[in-house]
Amino acid sequence: MTLNRRRFLATSAAATGALALPTMALGQSGPIRMGSVLDVSGIFSAYGEPMDMAQRLAVAEINADGGLLGREVEIVGFDTQSDMALYTQFAQRLVRQERVDVVQGGILSASREAIRQTLRRAETLYFYNVQYEGGVCDRNVFINGVTPAQQAEVLVPWAMSQSGPRVYILAADYNYGQITARWLQKYVGDNGGETVGVDFFPLDVADFGSTIARIQTVSPDLVIAPLVGGAHLSFFRQWAASGMNERIPLASTTMGVGNEHRVLTPEEGNGIMVAYNYAQELDTPANNAFKEAWAAAYGDTSLIHEIAVSHYMGVKLWAEGVRQAGTTERMPVIEALEDNLSIEGPSGVMTIDPQTHHATLDVHLMRFENQEMALVESLSQRPPVDTQAVCDLIANPDENTQFEIEI
Repeated sequence: MTLNRRRFLATSAAATGALALPTMALGQSGPIRMGSVLDVSGIFSAYGEPMDMAQRLAVAEINADGGLLGREVEIVGFDTQSDMALYTQFAQRLVRQERVDVVQGGILSASREAIRQTLRRAETLYFYNVQYEGGVCDRNVFINGVTPAQQAEVLVPWAMSQSGPRVYILAADYNYGQITARWLQKYVGDNGGETVGVDFFPLDVADFGSTIARIQTVSPDLVIAPLVGGAHLSFFRQWAASGMNERIPLASTTMGVGNEHRVLTPEEGNGIMVAYNYAQELDTPANNAFKEAWAAAYGDTSLIHEIAVSHYMGVKLWAEGVRQAGTTERMPVIEALEDNLSIEGPSGVMTIDPQTHHATLDVHLMRFENQEMALVESLSQRPPVDTQAVCDLIANPDENTQFEIEI
């Protein structure tokens, strides 16, 4: 079950300009309704707005290629305005009033957990397309963002090899940051290093002066910063302003995932080490076709980022599941996706792991250079082994847990 490169390229080319088209009468049974809940405005709009653009491009391509099962796909989208309460409200509306066939959305782990149980109870299929801390085990959910074992496990030893064994960690103070910090400590130890400090910061903190002073005192070899959101971007600016970027190397599991490196000056961002599933700089036929289609639809390609592409791929994964199942019905689509379904797109090959409903995918080690991601090494088809250690939906299909994995 593979969507080949030629089909992707042809579909992308066919969709040029399709976003401007009126509703098409592809079938006689009415449109297939895809629900969306995203932070299109508010403090997380830098993540959510490009995700919304990406899903609209994906749907335009699907419709330009004949729709699904001869029917048009229609987006029923809600802007949560970066408000967790609105996630809950809109999820209930999507399943009770709008009666959508699938929901794509959520950015923070908190937003995912705000809607996951609602969608499960309503038996509405859910795709969460963002990197996260791992451990969700729920047959109603498919997740295609990188987990710590796919990303941090390779980032940590590489960054340590460029710096040294003593590591200081700065993380966002919610479940993603807290759990990721524990994974980072594990990988530091696994590679013969020592964690010499761990600090957590609420998402609205923007003053890191005292933290930088403390790091200067401890004098680690490396700082790893899984910080999140616009306020936390201040750390990277203050770090460079203090001159510390010339003294201690910096790595991050989040910097650049929302194109933050393009907001920093080259002097502020140069040298930061990251590992992601996608970068605009990847020179592949599928990525080049995707960027051309985006440019034709929107003009400016600078908004494209990792989780926008993950969201695009999530829509395409669902669409291919519908094609293979021959229906939009939830359980046949789930079973089709579980049959090692694989697609190829701008981030490479993405294959569903039936045990966890997570994706096996490529990861690239990169370093920021002049507001771009310079590729250092590509690692092919990394499985979600962290979540595989606790989740087996083949043996336990009724499982409904986010495991805090023993680290």
